[in-house]
Amino acid sequence: MFTIGDFARLGRVSVRMLRHYDSIGLLRPASVDPHTGYRFYRADQLRRLNRVIALKELGLTLEQVRAIVDDAVDVAELRGMLRLRRSQLAEQLAADTARLAAVEARLRMIESEGRMTTQDVVLKEIAPVRVAELTAVAASYQGEDIGPVIQPLYPELFRRLSAAGVNPTGPGIAWYEPADAGGDAVVVHAGVLVDAEPAAAPDVVVRDLPELRSAATIIHHGAMDDVEPSMQALARWIEENGYRTDGFAREVYLDYCADTPEKGVTELQVAVYRD
Repeated sequence: MFTIGDFARLGRVSVRMLRHYDSIGLLRPASVDPHTGYRFYRADQLRRLNRVIALKELGLTLEQVRAIVDDAVDVAELRGMLRLRRSQLAEQLAADTARLAAVEARLRMIESEGRMTTQDVVLKEIAPVRVAELTAVAASYQGEDIGPVIQPLYPELFRRLSAAGVNPTGPGIAWYEPADAGGDAVVVHAGVLVDAEPAAAPDVVVRDLPELRSAATIIHHGAMDDVEPSMQALARWIEENGYRTDGFAREVYLDYCADTPEKGVTELQVAVYRD
């Protein structure tokens, strides 16, 4: 048999933890010296210890763990529980990573406030264009909701256009509209300029994007995750010049590479009007 210290090292736990498990009846020593009070454990008790630790890492309370191990959970059941927990942790990690990216983007926005001036804004008319598009719905207009929706649309759009023998004739254009009145969801339109008839690509919508008779525009340099300073400059110009906005901004991807989004060049176009 093993002393409590040796057993702790073999099981990669602390002596304090083993003492606690003993006190609550979760993992009793195989024997206790009646004179010294020293605890001793058998090698086969590592099996129970491993199950206790695994179940605890699933987020179960020690009371729940004891109920399960006392019912002799078999290897297959334990494996299934651990795989489920692994999947949950992976989802949580992905969500936390996305939140961290959003926080970092917001910090960059705060740090760059004031660098872009309203002198970078140009008021102009935007001519109508013909585009091929795919659409999907995002939960909101926030970057963390838009990004995962729009990013897969463009590769699929180009794949379908290629299959139909339709070649883009200009940059990609994204635009947005409310999915339902009063809600946060938005319809995401991922489009690209084409010179084709509406029926040229059966798996893609080909349509004419209407003109914007008056649009406040600005050139954004960098990834779209860092677009907020450019949007702030647009907002200041619109307010200072007495305009009101009409809908979401259009995004014209003048220069974009998925591998180096930080080198992107995007024109933001916001339809505006005066009362």
